[in-house]
Amino acid sequence: MKNAAIIVSAGSGKRMKSLGKKVKKQYLPLANQPILIHTLKKFEELKEISEIILVLPKGEINYFKECWIKKYNFLKIKKIIAGGSRRQISVSKGLKNVSKDCKLIVIHDGVRPLVRKEIIIRAIKAASKYGASIVGVPVKETIKTVKNKWVKSTLKREDLWSIQTPQVFKQDLIKKAYLKAEREKIYANDDAQLVENLGKKIRLVLSNYENIKITTPHDLIIAEEILKRRKKIK
Repeated sequence: MKNAAIIVSAGSGKRMKSLGKKVKKQYLPLANQPILIHTLKKFEELKEISEIILVLPKGEINYFKECWIKKYNFLKIKKIIAGGSRRQISVSKGLKNVSKDCKLIVIHDGVRPLVRKEIIIRAIKAASKYGASIVGVPVKETIKTVKNKWVKSTLKREDLWSIQTPQVFKQDLIKKAYLKAEREKIYANDDAQLVENLGKKIRLVLSNYENIKITTPHDLIIAEEILKRRKKIK
């Protein structure tokens, strides 16, 4: 069974830039390699993934090909395409470039380099069985709704999960969800929300708290420490 991975890394990294980081966050060094390279390696090495569609900011495609493709011998990157002004637009462009014979599509943030391979595999298995899966962890803090700095209500923590990527879907399902969103001009927080709009149930797969999205310098420090600890355990 062939599966494709869409690695979305087309963001501008405004939060990093506002804190003085001139290099785009996906290329910042993490354990002596760019963040994005760590992410791509995970999917390159998985036998469950047949092809990778990499979505980058417009104007960076040649840079990536010249600097990183040959250096790290990425063989599964089928296409590198320019993203859009929103993540949803970037994913939509990626979907249009996936091979038709791929059964499942795995969508993952390029700046989540610490995802464990076994979590990706579990998500793929769940989507193969149920049609759609997402990974996440239970929320640890108390969550309140607030308006104009006044607390409106307190949500039941036991019902709340923090959702990450990868998110995995059968190809026909996620394409149908994106077509509906485009037609009705719906913008969602993640890919799963668009599938929810079709009335489709989504299977939750337990992830871990290390699968962080690197968006600030503080996240980068945490990621470095996680990698150091992993090396010690090995």
